Order: sequence, then C-alpha cells, then structure tokens
Amino acid sequence: MGNNFEKNIEQNLESNMSQMEEKAPKKKGFFKRLVEGLTKTRDNIVSGLDSVFSGFSSIDEDFYEELEEILIMGDLGVRATEAILDDLRDKVKEQHIKDPKECKQLLIDSIKNQMQVGETAYRFEEEKSVVLIIGVNGVGKTTTVGKLAGKFRAEGKKVVIAGADTFRAAAGDQLKEWANRSGVDMIGGTDGADPGSVVYDAVASAKAKNADILLVDTAGRLHNKKNLMNELGKINRIIEKEYAGVYKETLVVLDATTGQNALAQAKEFSDVANITGIVLTKMDGTAKGGIAVAIQSELSVPVKYIGVGETIDDLQRFDADDFINALFDVKSEE
Repeated sequence: MGNNFEKNIEQNLESNMSQMEEKAPKKKGFFKRLVEGLTKTRDNIVSGLDSVFSGFSSIDEDFYEELEEILIMGDLGVRATEAILDDLRDKVKEQHIKDPKECKQLLIDSIKNQMQVGETAYRFEEEKSVVLIIGVNGVGKTTTVGKLAGKFRAEGKKVVIAGADTFRAAAGDQLKEWANRSGVDMIGGTDGADPGSVVYDAVASAKAKNADILLVDTAGRLHNKKNLMNELGKINRIIEKEYAGVYKETLVVLDATTGQNALAQAKEFSDVANITGIVLTKMDGTAKGGIAVAIQSELSVPVKYIGVGETIDDLQRFDADDFINALFDVKSEE
C-alpha cells in the first residue's frame, strides 16, 4: 500500500513537472526568460525613451524632463532617476554631446553602474553562514528558501532549513515539500510554536551536521512592527549566542509585480532588520522591473537574486548587465 502510494505521488510529480516544462521549455536560457519577464516594463520605458531620443533635436531641459517622467513612470523611483540623470548630464558635458540619440547608451551604462552588486555580496555563500529570509506573506518567501536550498545543495553544500514561520498555517508543510525536493534537512515546529525555539533547534542541528548554510524561513507579519522586531531580535540573539562567529545574512523577498508597494515593504523591513540583500520574485510578464533600480538606490541594498519562474533553476544570482540589457532589449552577448 505504502509503495503504491509513493509511486502515485512520484507519477503525479513527474506529470506536473512535465506539464510545467511544456509551458516553459527548459531550453530557454535564463536571459531569455528574463527578457520575457520584463516585457511590461520594457513596453512602458523603451518606447517612450526611444521617442525622446529620436524626437528631440537638441539636449535641453525639456529633453531631461521627458526622460525623468518616463523613468519615474517605469518604477525606477525619484531618487534613482535623479541620480541617473545627474550622471547623464555630467557625461553629456564632459563628452560635449549634442545629439540626443547618443544619450541612450550613456543612460543604459549609468543604470548598470547603479545596479552593480559588490564583490563581497555573496560572501555568505562561501562561509559558514545563517541566512534569514524575511518578507510579507504571498511574495514567495517560503519558495525562495526552497529554491536557495536546492541551489546550494546542487553546489555540494550541506544545508539545513529552519521552518521558523510557525504563524502561517501550512507554511511548514510547504517548506517540508521543498526540503524533500532539494534533498536537505529541515527543522520545523508545530503551528503557533515559538520561532525562537525552532531556530535554537535548527542551530544545534546545523552545528551537529557541520552544515555550510542554515536557511531560516521567518513569519511574514508586517502589520505589527513591534512583534516582528521582537521576533527577529530574539532569533538574532539566539544565533549570536548559540552559533558564535557564524556569518549572518538577511535577505528580504519582494514581489516584482507590486512595483512601488515592494519598495514600501523594503523600507518597512529595513526599519526592523539589518537587510543585506534583496530577492526579487515573480519577474514574469506583469512585473514592474524598474523597481529593482529604485530599491537599490533608495535603500543602498543590492538585489542579490532574481526569480523568473517556478522551478529551482529559475532563481539565480542577480546580474546587473543581464538585467539592464533585458530591460532595454539590448542583445545578450551570449
């Protein structure tokens, strides 16, 4: 009976996977899927910018104002837009540029420079580390934990997952499914259990197994900042006490389809946690991709991972050049 049940589950999983592969063929490279995911943003930004670059005969204040409006409407945000245009003005003066058409590549290069991730951004991947994953419910937080676990496991790392989101019903079941799929160990608690005790047990497990990375899925409450702050504070104190010397990373997961709302969430979380990186999920055809630029500019926190689909392979390290090339429909050098 047990064998038949397991066989049925395997067949269902294989069937579901094959259906997913039919909808999104694995032959498509990550860059191509990213291009598709940024369709909406590109349609909003690129056509407008092209009309400005080709429609103006000189570079004047009206020219810059038009660019400013298009970039802000594309969810790049006020601060990022001002920084990009200030940089563009400087380059136009330095290089004595008169033709607006010559500004397009300068603009693209300026945005790429804004989005570069520092050399030490992925230090936690190379050291013994604890990675806290935070974010509101519904943004793909638990899925991100599962995908990161699969990615690190595929790289030969020992991974332990802590299911510290004991507040949301079924969060533990969902995470367990990802843990099984990724082939990693998970420490969880019953619904309503103390998240701190789950983290305590997970740290003990990670130490006993000599794990490379402990991924901690946290509760997604934001409406009560005080509770969230207390909870994260308690988790951090346990890690500091029980896992001294371990490298700590805090990634906030944001839904790219929500645009400015994602920026607002990032700001809220930055008030209660020391955020070290952003994970942008749901970068599908409805995504407001310009928000990646806005978040990095407003918070000075780099986007470190970007998700373009449902499978483990669809979450990858953020690459500024690839992202901006996809955003502006610049052909990849691949």
